[in-house]
Amino acid sequence: MKKKQLGIRNEIEGCRTVVKENVIQQKSYALALRIVKLYRWLCEEKKEFTLSKQILRCATSVGANVEEGIGAQSEKDFHLKMTIAYKESREIHYWLRLLHDSDYIDDDTFSSLLADCDELIRILSSITKTMKTKLKI
Repeated sequence: MKKKQLGIRNEIEGCRTVVKENVIQQKSYALALRIVKLYRWLCEEKKEFTLSKQILRCATSVGANVEEGIGAQSEKDFHLKMTIAYKESREIHYWLRLLHDSDYIDDDTFSSLLADCDELIRILSSITKTMKTKLKI
C-alpha cells in the first residue's frame, strides 16, 4: 500500500509546473521577514512595544495583500489588493522614519530598511497605475 501511495505522490509532484518568479511577492515577503526580526529586536532589546507593533502589522499586511491579489477573482479585485498593499507600504515608510528619528533604530538599519520599503512602494505604485489605466478608473 505504501508503494502505491508513494507512486501517486511522485506522479503528482512530477506534474507540478514551475511557477514564474514573482518579484513583488518575493520582495514583500522579504521585507515582512526583516520587519518581524526588527520587531523582535525592538521588543527584546529596546523594550519598545507600541511603534514596533504598528510597523509589524503594516509589513505583514503588505505581503498578505499581495498574496490575496495573486489569487484575485478579477482584475478589479487584484487592483484593490495592490492598492491596499501600496498604502500599507507608505505606512511602513512612516513608522521607519519615526523609529529612526526617535533613536530606536540606527542610521544603517534605517537606510537599509527604507531602501527596501522605497523599492516596494515604487513597484506597487507602478502596478496600481498600470491597473488603473487598464481598468479605465
